[in-house]
Amino acid sequence: MKKIFFSFLILILLAAGSLYYAKQHIFAPSEISRWTTFQVENGSSAVKIGKILESNSLVSNGKLFSWWCRIKKIQLKAGWYDIPPKTSIAGLAQILSSGKTATRKVTIPEGRASWEMPAYFREVLPDFDSTRWESLVHDANFAKELGVNAISLEGYLLPDTYPVEFGATEKDIARQMVRANLKLKSEMEALQSPLWTELGGWHQVLTLASVVEEETGKTDERAMIAGVFINRLRQGISLGADPTVRFIFRNLTGPIYKSQLQSDSPYNTRRFRGLMPGPISNPGRKAIEATLNPANTDALFFVAKDDGSGTHFFAKTLSQHNKYKSTAAKNRGE
Repeated sequence: MKKIFFSFLILILLAAGSLYYAKQHIFAPSEISRWTTFQVENGSSAVKIGKILESNSLVSNGKLFSWWCRIKKIQLKAGWYDIPPKTSIAGLAQILSSGKTATRKVTIPEGRASWEMPAYFREVLPDFDSTRWESLVHDANFAKELGVNAISLEGYLLPDTYPVEFGATEKDIARQMVRANLKLKSEMEALQSPLWTELGGWHQVLTLASVVEEETGKTDERAMIAGVFINRLRQGISLGADPTVRFIFRNLTGPIYKSQLQSDSPYNTRRFRGLMPGPISNPGRKAIEATLNPANTDALFFVAKDDGSGTHFFAKTLSQHNKYKSTAAKNRGE
């Protein structure tokens, strides 16, 4: 009888010891001193995740992790998660069952063309594929799927700061940016600017706004530049905007060559009148607002002062414009 009693006592002590050991390890902080991003794949069991966590040294014992999930009836949810330093097994189980997917903030500046954007996304999403992105942007069927009546998403990728889910695909990101653009469309359309109808709708508004965006970085000049372009459109004068030529050749900086100015591309507003077929970049809210609310001006020309101010001379006549061009040349030291 005594042997049975002592055997039972030993079993109790062993069980108690095991529970104490488990509790100590389940709530003990890990030895990881850095933030880690971890993926729970769809359909993964707690046993599988425990093994992966242990192999990545995020937990000291993967079996304890799966055991804890089982007794607490914790359901792990697929996604990417940010794991803080020193997170215990219990803490990990809570995070990986929360569904709060890790996000990264990405800021796309105003006026960036679609092919410039991958550089910003790759800073926080190392797997972002610029080739896939380029293909999507110029996929007319994908554009139609997103509610865009155009052959390209150029102009419809609204510049802003976005919380992007870690592991988001190029399609996910494009959808997010286009949704923001179409939301802005509804907001702008509701203001009932007469320029909306005059230009022909949202696509044309974005097209002109993209040129306004590229011509000046000065917020207080955008309405004036939009006013000049509206005047030229109304009078049947070509826009004569160098940024449209740069778009054709993806020549964002440096000189524009005479051969480029002679391009027969419909985007060449140096040769052809009216608006281009579509936007040359992705304009921000301010440029779009300026396009829909242009300054009331008689000016038909503008030229950069080149005096370090980043501003422009505006002129009503060609002779006055030529004088300003001479002044700008002197400012450049020519």
